[in-house]
Amino acid sequence: MKPKRLVMFSESLLAGVSAKPESIVRSSSVLIAMPPVLNAIVAVCPDLGIGNNGNLPWHPVRLHNEFKHFRKMTTTSPVPGKQNVVIMGRKTWFSIPEKNRPLGNRINIVLSRTCKTAPPGAHYLAADFSSALRLVNKELADQVGQVWIIGGSSLYKEMLETPGTKRRLFVTQILKQFECDTFLPEINVNKFQKLPEFPGVSKELQEENGIQYRFEVYESTEQ
Repeated sequence: MKPKRLVMFSESLLAGVSAKPESIVRSSSVLIAMPPVLNAIVAVCPDLGIGNNGNLPWHPVRLHNEFKHFRKMTTTSPVPGKQNVVIMGRKTWFSIPEKNRPLGNRINIVLSRTCKTAPPGAHYLAADFSSALRLVNKELADQVGQVWIIGGSSLYKEMLETPGTKRRLFVTQILKQFECDTFLPEINVNKFQKLPEFPGVSKELQEENGIQYRFEVYESTEQ
């Protein structure tokens, strides 16, 4: 199933969206319909670094199994016949090799306040995170299985601080330090708990090309 069309969504276009009371929060005096769960996925160095010069910190080394984990988690929909959404900032979109854009079997939403049209290959363009969530809950409501945030730093921060819905953060802890210039906001241990296990996520120590890493899942303790 392919997304229907390219479209630019803004707050004004999305006024009047309806949702269950428990899935609505207020942001800047505008009601935002929330998915039941917001997921984010990221790989981090020990200092929470997630990028360097527009690439992953360990570039040009490739962690194939870590990428397979990313692809499996963001692609696998809990609802047959529906696709997951991946939401990303403009810089994250352009950090993906052109041959891999858009990310396959997922609805790709790019956030930008400066772009007038969706970047070539992107399915949808939204002005901001709130607009993207409204797009998911209105225009795409019958197409979406899960929502995944895949970067960058400011979008992770907004997701971690978004009230009104359960949030899960899938973290690959890279056990080696690399030079970084972009960082994941610190996870608030008073608002998130590390889960002892999660379906489909290995608890075993991983190693590729001399780099060890672990998969972890954090879940919000409040909504």
